[in-house]
Amino acid sequence: MILEIFSLVMLAQTIRISIPYILAALGGTFSERSGVINIALEGLMLNGAFAAVVAVYLTGNPWLGVLASVLGGVLTAAVHALVTIRYRANQIISGVAINLLAFGLTKFFLKMIFGSSSNSSRIAGIGNWTILPVRPAAGPDAGWLATQAAQLPVLVNDLLGNPLVLLTIVLVAVSHLMVFRTRFGLRLKAVGEHPEAADTLGISVNALRYAGVLLSGAFAGLGGAWLALDAHSFTAGMTGGRGYIALAAMIFGKWTPVGATLACLLFGFAEALQYALQRSGLDLPSQFIAMIPYLVTMITLAGFVGKAYPPAALGKPYEK
Repeated sequence: MILEIFSLVMLAQTIRISIPYILAALGGTFSERSGVINIALEGLMLNGAFAAVVAVYLTGNPWLGVLASVLGGVLTAAVHALVTIRYRANQIISGVAINLLAFGLTKFFLKMIFGSSSNSSRIAGIGNWTILPVRPAAGPDAGWLATQAAQLPVLVNDLLGNPLVLLTIVLVAVSHLMVFRTRFGLRLKAVGEHPEAADTLGISVNALRYAGVLLSGAFAGLGGAWLALDAHSFTAGMTGGRGYIALAAMIFGKWTPVGATLACLLFGFAEALQYALQRSGLDLPSQFIAMIPYLVTMITLAGFVGKAYPPAALGKPYEK
């Protein structure tokens, strides 16, 4: 069991599980650094996943599905932005309402388009590029190192050969540069910390908040596309609380892209550990195994959230 935890397979599974968390957490970072709480990440991901499946089902092109997922996430985020920025509604209530609406609407249109309120038809996914030639599989008596060496090409092709994994890596780097090395990132921080001071300098507070929320929709929608294309279908409620875990990861990462990414990898490892324990045959209650990712989330927040300081104007509508 210990060797399985430290295997390349475990590492690959951790990364694959973490991708939607990372994308949603990046989106939440942009929104909340601008001062808008975004509990709606769950709904943004769900609508993005559904939009991706419908687009691929109608066109047969997975890349159009990716574009549709981004558009679906942005349109959903626009509702949250309009309600909270233009009409200054309670941001938490708006986020919860969007999550509930997304769950209901996707089930409704799932039934309308696919004739089932539980799952869609199977769709095509995005193929992987071949980076390393695959070697013959290691024999049953091979040692741990030999087994890892034999698995390495397969895992490299499965991860680095997946365009969405590479895109996620690029987006983490670009997000970090945007937040800390660009005028947009500095102004986003300004409107999240001191919107009155930013306004006196001629910075449009509402415009930057709109930009932050819409970016969160694009990132979270892309995370939904990963879930849908990886599963080759849409299942009702398939996000399964990932948006909330991404929100926790963003807080744990102190509202920074790299910090949020590392936190997502931690939560991804907890989920991968859950699957490893299920396969191990250990005499553990299944309910305990299933709660591991959420238990890690609660322990992490209880231990670190008090040390993380949100933007000073987070959750406060701005009125000139």
